[in-house]
Amino acid sequence: MTKKTLFLLAFLATSLIINAQNTVIKAGHFFDARNGKMLENQIIIVQDGKIKEVGVDLKFNKTDNIIDLSSSWVLPGLMDCHVHITVNLPYRNLKMEQMYTNESTSLRAIRGTVVARQFLDNGFTTIKEIGNDANYATADIIKAIKNGWIQGPTIIYAGKIIAPYGGQSSNVNLEHERFWSFEFIDADTPDEIKKAIRKNMYYGATTIKMVTGDNGIYNAEDIKAAVDEANKYNLKVTVHAQGGLAGTNVITGGAAGIEHGFGLNNEQLRLMKDKGIFLVGTDFSYDNWYAYGVDSATATALNNRLVDRLKRAYKIGTPMAFGTDIIVNLPELNRVESSLKVLETWKSAEIPASYILQSMTIKAAELLGIDKVRGVLESSYYADIIAVKNNPLNDIESIKTVHFVMKEGEIIRNDKK
Repeated sequence: MTKKTLFLLAFLATSLIINAQNTVIKAGHFFDARNGKMLENQIIIVQDGKIKEVGVDLKFNKTDNIIDLSSSWVLPGLMDCHVHITVNLPYRNLKMEQMYTNESTSLRAIRGTVVARQFLDNGFTTIKEIGNDANYATADIIKAIKNGWIQGPTIIYAGKIIAPYGGQSSNVNLEHERFWSFEFIDADTPDEIKKAIRKNMYYGATTIKMVTGDNGIYNAEDIKAAVDEANKYNLKVTVHAQGGLAGTNVITGGAAGIEHGFGLNNEQLRLMKDKGIFLVGTDFSYDNWYAYGVDSATATALNNRLVDRLKRAYKIGTPMAFGTDIIVNLPELNRVESSLKVLETWKSAEIPASYILQSMTIKAAELLGIDKVRGVLESSYYADIIAVKNNPLNDIESIKTVHFVMKEGEIIRNDKK
């Protein structure tokens, strides 16, 4: 090959790079997740799946792909830190054990692809699949997304749930011992916990979930053993716990988060603040509780309890990340629409809309360990960008009006196109 030919090839390669088409988003209203405020008339330049630059009056090429969102409110992609995409139980008739016998792992995976797409289409570009997905169904869903066979959000995945003997089952007769192993790993000692973590990692887990307080309470030393083991591989541990001794042991053991925490007292919430432990409150609305089969009075009482806990956590300053935990769809609503009913509880607790948005973006990213690459709209971050029709700082329920979704620079939805 001659020097002249090499020069021409180099020139052509340079020209292609210089003239490569970027995507330019004109954001009329832009949510600054770090500060919880809306900025006006920002330009976002996206290149190779990431945000290249953000600012006012940025220069760009006429050949770039221009997306005009000047009349929209532009936000980082939303995150839900507690989902079960492969589960859908009947309205007011929960029968988990029956699902184990009636639904195969492959069927659960097919459902999960549908629900995952619902989350993405509605602006959730990242979710944490927290378990209860049969024999690692979500691991294959993640592979399918990465292979480009289906579209779905980025999934942080827990694998099977690690718990004391029995998982979260009850009343299983001895002839069907370990029936629950379809979704749980029994682990009653630190060594068993470590082994369970390694098994989950082998099958694709990128976070670890434990359960305490249902069929046994883990000691603080058990939690710490899990945290230390997970830390070796840069994984975080989150634990299902309601409160009481179980909650205290989780906090003392140094987990990254507590799921639910319905019974946490103020002292525990303060300890969580001091240690930087997140609360993923899964704050069901009245309708969500009722869907699970409880009567009206019980649903009201449970919802009031969550409103109180949310108020106390916010006042104390406990870090919170948004999570829903919905496994029962409400009549005529899909999974995301059913999940977003929890916003009613946040509003009843008088949590500012800006904080709720932060709990769904930058704070969720911090809990998930992805805050260096997702959760804000800044240079070098993945271009996970959504737009809604109305100002969510005036009413957080405006996040239901998503009309534009971009994940890692790829346009998933653009209703105005």
